[in-house]
Amino acid sequence: MNTRKYIDKLNGRLNTVGKNIETIRKQQNKSRQYLSDQLMILGIDLSAQSVFDIETGSRTVIDYELCAIAKILGVTTDLLLEDFKDYLDKI
Repeated sequence: MNTRKYIDKLNGRLNTVGKNIETIRKQQNKSRQYLSDQLMILGIDLSAQSVFDIETGSRTVIDYELCAIAKILGVTTDLLLEDFKDYLDKI
């Protein structure tokens, strides 16, 4: 029995926040390189390729990376995690 039901809903994605990061980043007309550069300023070594990998779900996100991305985008981590929180609320 699969006790990790949400994993099935991710369609092979390794995170739940990538789509929201991409959507918000694009709404703000910010590039992946901009996000990477801002992360570097905060001391987090995350390349534009890694940002792409997060957005496409082929890379996991470390908690401190998520917090820094939220800060750069001017949103809360709750907003980035909204889809997963909605799923949990329905259980």
